[in-house]
Amino acid sequence: MTEYFKRKPVDSMPRLPLEGDLDLTYRCNNDCRHCWVRIPANALERSQELTFEEIRSIVDQARALGTREWAISGGEPMLRADFAEIFNYLTRKSTTYTLNTNGTLITPKIARLLRRKGSKMVALYGATAEVSDHITRNPGSFEAALRGMAYLREAGAGFTVQLIPMKDNYHQWQAMIQLARSYSETWRCGSAWLYLSASGSPERNAEIAAQRLSPAEVVALDPPGSSCEERVGERQAHSLLDSFCDGHRDDRLFAGCIEMRREFHIDPYGWMTFCCFVTDPSMRYDLRSGSFREAWDEFIPSLANRVHGGQEWRENCGSCEKRHDCRWCPVYGYLETGRFSAPVPYLCDVAEESRHYEHDWTTHHQRHFEIAGITIRLESDLPLNRMRLAEALKPFEVPAPGKDLVTLRHIFELPSLAGKDLGIELYRKAPWAIYRKGDSYIYLGISPDPKDDEPHRVGIFDVDFARGIIYSPPAEEKRIRKKGFPCLTLFPTDQILVAQLLAARQGCYMHAAGVILNGQGLLFVGHSEAGKSTTTLMLKGQAEILCDDRIIVRRWPEGFKIHGTWSHGDVPDVSPNSAPLKAILFLRQCGGNRLEPLSKGPAISQRLLACLIKPLGTREWWEQSLQVVEKIVDEVPCYEMHFDQSGKIVAYLKELAANELR
Repeated sequence: MTEYFKRKPVDSMPRLPLEGDLDLTYRCNNDCRHCWVRIPANALERSQELTFEEIRSIVDQARALGTREWAISGGEPMLRADFAEIFNYLTRKSTTYTLNTNGTLITPKIARLLRRKGSKMVALYGATAEVSDHITRNPGSFEAALRGMAYLREAGAGFTVQLIPMKDNYHQWQAMIQLARSYSETWRCGSAWLYLSASGSPERNAEIAAQRLSPAEVVALDPPGSSCEERVGERQAHSLLDSFCDGHRDDRLFAGCIEMRREFHIDPYGWMTFCCFVTDPSMRYDLRSGSFREAWDEFIPSLANRVHGGQEWRENCGSCEKRHDCRWCPVYGYLETGRFSAPVPYLCDVAEESRHYEHDWTTHHQRHFEIAGITIRLESDLPLNRMRLAEALKPFEVPAPGKDLVTLRHIFELPSLAGKDLGIELYRKAPWAIYRKGDSYIYLGISPDPKDDEPHRVGIFDVDFARGIIYSPPAEEKRIRKKGFPCLTLFPTDQILVAQLLAARQGCYMHAAGVILNGQGLLFVGHSEAGKSTTTLMLKGQAEILCDDRIIVRRWPEGFKIHGTWSHGDVPDVSPNSAPLKAILFLRQCGGNRLEPLSKGPAISQRLLACLIKPLGTREWWEQSLQVVEKIVDEVPCYEMHFDQSGKIVAYLKELAANELR
């Protein structure tokens, strides 16, 4: 058992500055039509940028308070002559980093430096020089970016190509994806909609607005519930904002965001705040005249009460029925209008399109399955309403979710894990490696070959396993389209997930067969070759078969019940039904037929535990499962079932189910 699970759990994470965003410069050698912060490469502001010594001091102060991750961006950060020094110092003072660059200034020397573990994002603006250079307004920038990516590839510095969608390149979108894949194993979509300029320039904003995609295109690129990283914090902030609005009518627009954030942003001139989109000078702290500690501990918390939405917010975004579907944030209102409380009509249209998308998604991209009272919602970009299912799954499909809902989202592209901090390793033995990071479990499907370190499947689950995203290779999508879903998780078995879910619900998954006889549930326990399928076949036609190999036992207010599963053995008959658990029968094939009552005690518990399905369990899972097994043994009669293949044992089982066994 790892030390991790011996630690005392905490109710909430302390407010620590764990992640820092540092823009080294807003100068850029490109002049992109959509950029909201860019200034010319030779701008006078160059003299006002933080020096290397100032950056070192800030990094050291932040590290002393807990900062372990940095995101480096701009402008184009490599325009700084001291980029290599800054990068070297900053990354040596952190556990991981993210770097955003346009790639045009990458040299073989810099590419070798970037082999350091971390995430590199290289922007791509088109599939051809004509389109890309039109957007960057820098002739030769397309070829320079491809050359930079080639240097990274040759140096073995893994990177992600970040595709930037807008009106003037969207016609090349699929070609951009193909080009990205030719240089890197991974690509991602940058922000699907464009922010207006931090400068407030009407000319710049008009040019940016002209490049915005239609609301339908935005939602197609970044659909509701997608895994786009840049929207995670946004959704969390909205959740808190909604709670203020729905509960206390609190119109402090940044209170929730500041409360939950563990990140901060520093601009090239030493001004610090809690979000990179905050451009209001009154909401930024000058690190050159103060300390990082004061900025984090005093200044940023004071901003929670600074901005109130007032009547404008209450009458618009604060009371809008579409706010749960909207990407609006007060900072976007400020960038668009100069007012934090102002609605953004463009985002209103995107929200409306999101609602249409969600309706279509619910109809065509979701299916629901119920097992032991738990609804598992299957989601995928594939048209699931037209996908075939394994025969054993079909009886468990339901038209709508129940109260106890678990969601599985399938994405048929493996994420880039290069440079990612996966947290604490809990388990490693092929075919699985399992990590715990914060409130998530990360499952990596690994090869038994130690030289093959690339995962072939990735699953990321909430700490209670109520929501998971499962990433599979593109080849898996082709197989699913052709043959359908063999199981819900696409793991070798769904038991890994279901067994985890059951422990917290006073249930467990057993190596057992189960039937309903005379309205009573009989559980036949044993490993392979114990006779589970043989017993099931003897009862076929006289009892309802729930499953011949895997059965769920779950405690309900009225007592323990057995539930059927789709994980069958030799007998394909399965049922989603349940029945009160009348008796547990441990199988023993011999020359006679009889039921021998067993005395309660630790020996029986040990026999049941030996037949428990174990989902690579955590300490919490073991503790919960042990309690369930002890209650089962205490409350349910247990028997040794001696039987041969004559079928005579059926009479004894009927007597047992009818309460007539003597």
